[in-house]
Amino acid sequence: MYDGAPSVCTSFMATIVKGAVFIAFIKLFGGYFAVLQPKWQIFAGIITVATLFIGNITAVFQQSVKRMLAYSSIAQAGFMMLAIYANNTDGREGLLLYTIAYSLATIGIFAVLIKMNDYTFSGFNGFAKHQPLLAATTTIFLLSLAGIPLTAGFMAKFYMLKSTLATGNGMWLVIVAVLMAAVSVYYYFRVIQAMYFREGDDPKIVVSPAFKWTLVVLAALVILLGIYPNLITFWIYF
Repeated sequence: MYDGAPSVCTSFMATIVKGAVFIAFIKLFGGYFAVLQPKWQIFAGIITVATLFIGNITAVFQQSVKRMLAYSSIAQAGFMMLAIYANNTDGREGLLLYTIAYSLATIGIFAVLIKMNDYTFSGFNGFAKHQPLLAATTTIFLLSLAGIPLTAGFMAKFYMLKSTLATGNGMWLVIVAVLMAAVSVYYYFRVIQAMYFREGDDPKIVVSPAFKWTLVVLAALVILLGIYPNLITFWIYF
């Protein structure tokens, strides 16, 4: 679906819809089903592991960046499932941060993909040479999705892992999540490698100054939330 659908629709389904679903889940499990948590928590953990494993391992073998983002989106959902498993304050705060961080990065990457004709990894070869600003902002988005420090994605993953550890019985799940996050670094960095360390033809992308400034703002927000994630919790409570 990701490969054939218009990029605008894909980015909407991958961000806004997914975030709304998980926020609804956290409301549901944190309210009506909270008393039954010992019974459904293990099933939530198993689903989380399966989602992380299938999403990340499948993404490794993709040759299209758009399809890679499709399967990495499954893996990102697995990380968001940690908030459901934990069902605590850190999880709820972290889920909101995760939703915002993931949405900013994904919308930014798909904005670039909309302008491209070749969605394969080789289509990004030499991208930094011909479109340095777009390559720089795309790199920030990819680093955030991978959970690299000083990005919103890193703090979002940190909150998810912290909330899981706080349950007292989620160490096994944290170990799996960290290992799968390490796997995700490989396929996200494939795009960065193509942009900066491979030669390629000019993709002949035409973008307006407004488009470039929009990407810069999104990238700046990704870094800002990576340094000051408390801006989200401050917004929640105040």
